[in-house]
Amino acid sequence: MSHAQPAVPPASPAAVELERALTRVAYLGARARQHDRLITVAGVPLDRAAVAMLRQIADHDPLRPGELAEVLAVQASHVTRQVQRLQKAGYVTRVADPDDSRARRIRLTPLGEDAVARLGEAGARGMQLVLADWSPGELRRLADLVHRLVDVFLAHPADEGHAFDTGTTTPTP
Repeated sequence: MSHAQPAVPPASPAAVELERALTRVAYLGARARQHDRLITVAGVPLDRAAVAMLRQIADHDPLRPGELAEVLAVQASHVTRQVQRLQKAGYVTRVADPDDSRARRIRLTPLGEDAVARLGEAGARGMQLVLADWSPGELRRLADLVHRLVDVFLAHPADEGHAFDTGTTTPTP
């Protein structure tokens, strides 16, 4: 017995264009050359995954590994391996969780804080150069919208992938 899927309405032209634009942005951000330029300017010899992880730890410090995996939308095993590397290199440390003595949280060390500051400064300077003819208001509006977009994607039930296929959404509890 097969289950007929409901007809899926076509995506709006705005949604199509947004998806195309985000694909282009993701491609640009994922280019090795872009990352190499950032870490060279910042003087922080880390791979892209480590940079993303350090920045999230800085934004949410301190986090449990599972919370960090959720924020990064990756598997917990990826976080565990990366945290081990970052800890060995001196960028992060594990500290006791004040809410649960059995659990540990991940916190930046002074070296990690310095790395995040340098990466942020290098990235912001590059962004400022590229977007020099955008007004401060335009930049703020773009940043607000991008943060909102990321929050919506993170809040979407990732395990309900069929929602993208059927055009339906699953209610959140």
